[in-house]
Amino acid sequence: MKQNADMLSALRRIVGQQHFLTDPESLRHYGCDRCDLFEPSPVAVVRPGTTDEVRAIVLLANEHRQALVPSGGRTGLSGGATASRGEVVVSLERMKRILDCSAPDGTIRCQAGVVTAQLQEQASRMGLYYPVDYAATGASQIGGNIATNAGGNRVIRYGMTRNWVAALQVVSGDGQVLELGRGLIKDNSGYNLMDLFIGSEGTLGFITEATMRLAPAPAEATVMVLGLDRLEYLLNVLGVFRAAVTLNAFEFFTESALKRVVERHRLQRPFADRCPVYALIEFEGDSERDIEAALAAYEQTRASGWVREGTISQSREQARSLWRLRDDISDTLAQWTPYKNDLSVPISAVPDFLADIEAYVAEHYPGFEVLSYGHIGDGNVHLNILKPEGMATEAFKAHCDQASEGIFELLKRYRGSISAEHGVGLLKKPYLRYTRSEAETALMRTIRKVLDPHGIMNPGKIFD
Repeated sequence: MKQNADMLSALRRIVGQQHFLTDPESLRHYGCDRCDLFEPSPVAVVRPGTTDEVRAIVLLANEHRQALVPSGGRTGLSGGATASRGEVVVSLERMKRILDCSAPDGTIRCQAGVVTAQLQEQASRMGLYYPVDYAATGASQIGGNIATNAGGNRVIRYGMTRNWVAALQVVSGDGQVLELGRGLIKDNSGYNLMDLFIGSEGTLGFITEATMRLAPAPAEATVMVLGLDRLEYLLNVLGVFRAAVTLNAFEFFTESALKRVVERHRLQRPFADRCPVYALIEFEGDSERDIEAALAAYEQTRASGWVREGTISQSREQARSLWRLRDDISDTLAQWTPYKNDLSVPISAVPDFLADIEAYVAEHYPGFEVLSYGHIGDGNVHLNILKPEGMATEAFKAHCDQASEGIFELLKRYRGSISAEHGVGLLKKPYLRYTRSEAETALMRTIRKVLDPHGIMNPGKIFD
């Protein structure tokens, strides 16, 4: 016990009394992300303000074999930022400065605690654009985005976070400060170690600074919401619109999801008809020619019997309102304690895959409601199993863990991934074998051992 007390006292000296937290409210607040299926139990929370302080924390943790859990905006949905085994949570929220901006290079260098929306606003002031965007941009932090390789709504056009990282400063699990990448467009001087940390979920070290690439400012976007009678029509509609306009996003959601969002947030329905499936389409360009091309595509899909009804934004405000019908789904479903599966399959397989899953759950778990939505334009499906009223969370999780085996067997047939953009964390760890071979997992363990020899960095996440 004295060794533990000594270690905690040393942590307090590193960050200062104000940034060393052990009260129950702070431990719970910082001890988990938005996956509330695991109980947080950290021993302390520290909030360093510099890379030097982060390094000092890591060196001390190695000395005492104390496990650390990185904490950003805690918007993750897989338990990747949950401290459930007496770890010390290291929150980077104080490290929130934008350090350098370069319009000629099209980059912003910032600390890991910068919130995504802050980066987007700075890019806009430079006449540029940071395109990785999703519902949690007002809370998620750049370090966490990189650690989970966040995707979001516009992957079909702009790709994942990985595509926008130019350089990183990291503190590895053994306490080295590494400058990875030089912000160059071309650099073929050996292995790309920076890429290891992107999507590593804090298991290799702490990301403390990042240089992010920016895109040219886009033209004004227009949003359409279309109602369809059958899920399989989505791919036909995607093909028509992809040929007609430059797509930024192609999303889908169901009537079950829309009904809940509209009721919870008192939003207006896109049109009077209630359709089983909806597509949300965002395309770049607000010129008369762009609008005419989109409307022609709409008429073609209606004439083909794929689309029953639709609406198109007439202003930026209307576009935002239509996006809320999709973006507010995750927040709306939180009251049902959903068991979330963030899956990806080839785009062409999405309708058949979803039909197989719904049939499987209906047969084996008839009391559960399955609600799906997501980024059909890049093959990413968010599958939510809603907790029945009155069922205890532990019992519900046990049922869903069992159901996941069958779902992932289906996924394996489609050569899909158990995690499209939310990471593995604690929630998906038991199912990594459906995506990664034994040889791949062994290599990942070897890499982790090199960078984190004592296993202090976010232990228990991705694999044991």
